[in-house]
Amino acid sequence: MKRVAAAALVLVTAGCSLATEQQPSGPKSVTLVTHDSFNVRKELLEEFQKTSGITVELRKSGDAGALTNQLVLTKANPIGDIAFGVDSTFASRALSEGVFQPYESPEASKGPQRYKADDSNKLTAIDVGDVCVNVHTAGLKGVPEPKTFEDLADLKYKDMFVVESPATSSPGLAFLFGTIKHFGENGWQDYWRKLKANGVKVVSGWEEAYNQEFSGAGKGTRPIVVSYASSPAASPDTKALLDTCYRQVEYAGVLAGAKHPDEARKVLDFLLSQPFQAEVADQMYVYPAREGVALPEAWQKAAPLPSSAETLSADAVTKNRENWVNQWRSLVQG
Repeated sequence: MKRVAAAALVLVTAGCSLATEQQPSGPKSVTLVTHDSFNVRKELLEEFQKTSGITVELRKSGDAGALTNQLVLTKANPIGDIAFGVDSTFASRALSEGVFQPYESPEASKGPQRYKADDSNKLTAIDVGDVCVNVHTAGLKGVPEPKTFEDLADLKYKDMFVVESPATSSPGLAFLFGTIKHFGENGWQDYWRKLKANGVKVVSGWEEAYNQEFSGAGKGTRPIVVSYASSPAASPDTKALLDTCYRQVEYAGVLAGAKHPDEARKVLDFLLSQPFQAEVADQMYVYPAREGVALPEAWQKAAPLPSSAETLSADAVTKNRENWVNQWRSLVQG
């Protein structure tokens, strides 16, 4: 009996030791996969880490398109616990591929649900960044400002317009969707033929279009560019053409197969919190998804959120995105 008791004691002791070894030491580390434009003030992130005990490791993965592709390719062995930056132009692909798991944050009802991608609760809106044509007024050199999609194909603006490719760029894809919604299935291709004949220049991404080709950024020669409704807040001599805007929403979600799903949910709650949302305008030049968050004063004057913008249904995007992009390639790059 003594031997049995001693053996039992050894097993209990070993079990206690094993349980102790399995307890996490120090704060949990959560990997937040983002696009390259994600930014958060160091002090705010440190405060979250201090109060939650969660260390957030950032992993940047290109623009929204590259981020979505990487999440899809690695979904069987996810590269993080939570992702931010899949936007409304790519959300349907991420959802159809099963990249995310459901989570309804208690903060989601405070505004973000206005922009929900679907009813699955796998993606939660974090910010809004409407894609609009921007004009550098001085760069027009006396030519009247364009106002509409149609104006951009007018000979007055020949060789003045630069756009991002919808095959490689999120704002480029949003602009393509905007033209499809505006002109319809029977009219958008003819519109792009007119743009091509009018000297539109196509580049790979926003950085090249805005900072290298656009005269409003001080380096380029073209005074018309596809950018964001918020861009004029940083470039005072520019304005967004509100009749050309397409609503682009950026989402976050807990990745299916995340190693630390509970902690990832807390990070998502943080992204929706009042302190984080109050800084998205200054830090990332987007509009907060949470209601009741004031914009910086400069934004209120130069870059208010458009009261309306074009949108396409998630079903239409899922069904037609690849075909539309291929048709665009044939028209513009073929």
